[in-house]
Amino acid sequence: MVKFISSSVFIFLIFSGSILAQEKFTFSGTVLDNQSNETLIGVNIVIPELGSGTMTNEYGFFSITLPEGTYKIQISYLGFKTVLETIELNQNISKTYKLDEAAESLDEVLIKEDVERLNIKKPQMSVNALSIQTIKNMPVVLGEVDVIKSITLLPGVTNAGEGSSGFNVRGGAADQNLILLDEAIIFNSSHLFGFFSVFNPDAIKDLKLYKGGIPAKYGGRVSSVLDIYQKEGNSNQFKMNGGIGLVSSRLLAEGPVKKEKGSFLFGGRSSYAHLFLPLFDLDNVAYFYDLNTKLSYKLNERNSIFLSGYFGRDVFSIQDSFENTYGNSVINFRWNHLFSDKLFSNLSLIYSDYYYGLDLNFVGFEWESGIRNFNAKYDFKHYISNNFKLEYGLNSIYYKFNPGEINPNTPDSGINPFKLTDKYAFENAIYIDAEHKLSNRLSVSYGARLSVFHRLGQDELNIYDNDNPVIFNETLGVYQKAEPIGTEGFKRSDVIESFANIEPRLAVAYQLNDKSSIKASYNRMAQYLHLLSNTNSPTPLDVWTPSGSYIEPQLLDQIALGYFRTFKDNEFSLEVETFFKTIQNRIDYIDGADLIANNAIEQVILNGEARAYGLEILFRKNEGRFKGWLSYTLSKSEQRTPGRTPIEPGINNGEWYRTPFDKTHDISITATYELNKKWTINSNFLFQTGLPGTFPNGQYEYNGIVVPSFEARNSSRLPAYHRLDISANYNPNPNSQKKFKGEWVFGIYNIYNRRNAVNIQFRENRMTGVNEATRLAIFGIVPSVSYNFKF
Repeated sequence: MVKFISSSVFIFLIFSGSILAQEKFTFSGTVLDNQSNETLIGVNIVIPELGSGTMTNEYGFFSITLPEGTYKIQISYLGFKTVLETIELNQNISKTYKLDEAAESLDEVLIKEDVERLNIKKPQMSVNALSIQTIKNMPVVLGEVDVIKSITLLPGVTNAGEGSSGFNVRGGAADQNLILLDEAIIFNSSHLFGFFSVFNPDAIKDLKLYKGGIPAKYGGRVSSVLDIYQKEGNSNQFKMNGGIGLVSSRLLAEGPVKKEKGSFLFGGRSSYAHLFLPLFDLDNVAYFYDLNTKLSYKLNERNSIFLSGYFGRDVFSIQDSFENTYGNSVINFRWNHLFSDKLFSNLSLIYSDYYYGLDLNFVGFEWESGIRNFNAKYDFKHYISNNFKLEYGLNSIYYKFNPGEINPNTPDSGINPFKLTDKYAFENAIYIDAEHKLSNRLSVSYGARLSVFHRLGQDELNIYDNDNPVIFNETLGVYQKAEPIGTEGFKRSDVIESFANIEPRLAVAYQLNDKSSIKASYNRMAQYLHLLSNTNSPTPLDVWTPSGSYIEPQLLDQIALGYFRTFKDNEFSLEVETFFKTIQNRIDYIDGADLIANNAIEQVILNGEARAYGLEILFRKNEGRFKGWLSYTLSKSEQRTPGRTPIEPGINNGEWYRTPFDKTHDISITATYELNKKWTINSNFLFQTGLPGTFPNGQYEYNGIVVPSFEARNSSRLPAYHRLDISANYNPNPNSQKKFKGEWVFGIYNIYNRRNAVNIQFRENRMTGVNEATRLAIFGIVPSVSYNFKF
């Protein structure tokens, strides 16, 4: 027996030694656009004979480790010629590849892969990517290309109707979405109260929406992550492009600071429809403008630096009585460093500010509020082997919240200055994520994020009897504000309250065959910031508040299961996912809650819970002259706030009720048809279940006053929403070799003039004395034309 064991050990050691003796080397590098020297994200680097490969990261870098040998390498990216090369891997190799745009030629090797197509093998799921060209082809209201409106055509993503800002993902609220522009947090993503988004499509390089299975490097929100990167600029030659539309125009310039080493990008956009209002004897103003900037410089082969920024403002005024200004400002300095051909790092120092200002001349005061943060993050990507990759890093964010400040705008206004108490917080996190290929069929991604949130000291903090800022009046059967029994002051360095959460992440992919796979994921996430709003979608006036003594952080648990398949050599693809998620500590408001200029917001808030579940289907046609997709979502989104004691009824008697953004059915069809080289036809069709609402179900008279009574919360709905949009792109000279190129875009939004209800108001008809319901609709049919150019 001993001899048998000894022999087995001897054989094992010999076998192990032979494996270790087979040396492995690393093939790494960067992939660029040959015309602009712009790094390319998501380029496929494939070794066909091994059936394996990798992709470039957010900065165009890739790394793969293979046994010594000779390999054929295929480097492919949508819209570019594929590079085919044979390498002899007998040492570590680092190369830079420059891809040329694909030309209309039978001799060219054109790729059929698409950044929007699912990846069968990778464990990542619940992720959607849209190319900027796809977004630009979509028909939109007034011809304004819009990133946010485009992602609402994907399964699981909706908004609160026309003229509303933000978006909802898998039954979550708009404030539960983390929106990043070059890693900087954007707190309000809309212009003109939701009609347009803040993202200039000409400046955008890459866009990904994570709905579930969210990697551990992201945190701070419990619904989704919209991660957007700006272009870096052309370091080869000076270029300009832009567009002229009915309500706005845009212009973007880019060029080299030092050829092939550094570049700049500067983009501006502004609306001007308000200039025509005087023609109609209107002295009102409503316009927006934004600026996108970026500088990049390659110090050497291992170091690159970037400085990017965004500045946007909206201005809205009514004659001389009212003026409203709001917008975002962000700046980010980044340093990319390559420690080795296997270890890539990115250090970011970020400043983000959201400002809201209101000048009420007719009452004599100004109002200002906002949120500001400073963010430092250091991320690492470690390509340990071909089958094992690590991502890890840390993140620290310092917040300052200005809930509101009132100042007189004239000396004789009679208004006394009033300042709501500023709030401060500090959020820290460390994370690690691993992507592990266990076999040819099975891959997993697993990791965790440890987040710690400190509510810092403020000048005044209310103290309540039994630490209860909301009391229940048993006699009247209503919730009421509790009177503070005193206040307490703190130093800025004091910690009032602390929260810590471990957020595990797990995703698994099992490849059934070359064309199909099944995937599953679980993730827990914590959100420490809350948006105070009693509307269905965010408004510029909404105020953010941190978790603290009376407001608990939101905690999400989400599981998802999916089936993914391609057909006819990737011409068609199918994604089917089902999900279920719960959220603890979802804030709810007592009846009659006042949220504006409230210095004790804890007096109108109760902590509840939420849940959402559903089925998502996405069927795509990826190739040919006719392309597009069909998206369908069947879902339910609910919340409840039970009573804290057996006596209390809670909100809505403690029963589950629909969230304001619950939509049972959501169908969208997006199609593009290339009629010929000059004309391309695009169309969208949408159908959605109407949004929930609370309607009156009766009335009574009390002391001569008619008082309406209302049904249970959100137990009725608005009429179903649907519309059809079409557009046509006309390129008059598709084969022109001239530097200046132009294109016309003609569109019709809501072609059959559907008057979709944004709201229903109930009132008494003064002529007849009969109660009636009136529907408010914003858009009917809207034609548009715009001209895009580049040179």
